[in-house]
Amino acid sequence: MRIGASAEIWGIMGPLFIGSEIYRGSSYGAGHPLRVPRVSTVMDLCRAMGWLEGRYMTSPRAKPAALQLWHDPAYIAALVAAEARGEATAQDRAQFDLGTHANPVYPEVYRRPATGAGGVILAAELLAGGGVVYVPGGGTHHGLQARANGFCYLNDIVLGMKVLRRNGVRRIAYVDIDAHHCDGVEAGFAGDADVLMISVHEERRWPFTGLLGDDGGGNCFNLPVPRGFNDSEMRLVLERLIVPRVAAFAPDVVILQCGADALEEDPLARLSLSNNAHIGVVRALRGLADRFLVLGGGGYNPWSVGRCWTRVWAELAGVEVPEVLPVAAEAVLRGLSWRGAGRVPAEAMFTTLIDEAREGAVRDEVVARLDALVAR
Repeated sequence: MRIGASAEIWGIMGPLFIGSEIYRGSSYGAGHPLRVPRVSTVMDLCRAMGWLEGRYMTSPRAKPAALQLWHDPAYIAALVAAEARGEATAQDRAQFDLGTHANPVYPEVYRRPATGAGGVILAAELLAGGGVVYVPGGGTHHGLQARANGFCYLNDIVLGMKVLRRNGVRRIAYVDIDAHHCDGVEAGFAGDADVLMISVHEERRWPFTGLLGDDGGGNCFNLPVPRGFNDSEMRLVLERLIVPRVAAFAPDVVILQCGADALEEDPLARLSLSNNAHIGVVRALRGLADRFLVLGGGGYNPWSVGRCWTRVWAELAGVEVPEVLPVAAEAVLRGLSWRGAGRVPAEAMFTTLIDEAREGAVRDEVVARLDALVAR
């Protein structure tokens, strides 16, 4: 059966979770932020809670020809060859940014991102008929057409959007709440009148793009936010910018990149959201189109990422999250380690998925930036 089979042919009813065992034990290396288990933790937590029964599908691995829907063939060939050799050449580093500290060559350097891309491509094919699909292994929003960038070797989001287009899904609203700006997605669709892009990201944070005045040719709304960005501020952004713009755009599909590095516990950002904020965004966007694709993204604390993305699935699947986790789910969280982190998680990180709210003052600078975008 071709990957483009519709949800009706697959017999899928309701939300679908696409995952893979390739994430279990796969690491960018001991010193890299992506040494931590993320997608495998979400899968284990969801299974421990009984939330994947009849809703899980294994992600296929995208072949080079499928990746060339957007990516440069020479780059894809270099990525495949680097995995086969187990190392990057000097040309790989200079031309494709492979084998660098940010984008190391590790054992699954082609297979892992190709699996993430395969999952998002499959989701895009299935969503041609409508529905809700969750791919926590997707969301690699920094990947560029001809090189790796910011831990992202491929851009599964751009690929998925192109597959949606190929299947007749024209108007796409893309919302990104990762702590880092979605430079690769913007590069793929800037100026496209049938794509709306909204990014909420930390100011003066790598990749240092997505300034308030950067409109990508008119279809991008970039909101850089200050350190300490809290739940109250995110709620205002959702109410004043995200929901009104997406609703007015009347999209055929909404895509949410649900990066967890905006959570307070994350080591690579300085924002202060609780995972309640992420759930609020998921809940608000779900009813704005007949198709909803939710992806992972950044997130470098294994406990905060695992708990957040598991809650996202619970919200999509319509299951109740208990205040206190059962023993099997708690054991998943207690079994995690974070080598070299030097941190001991708070007890709540083991016993519940629900963060305490991180409300706070709505600062004038956030309001002023919102005013500027709302006025456009």
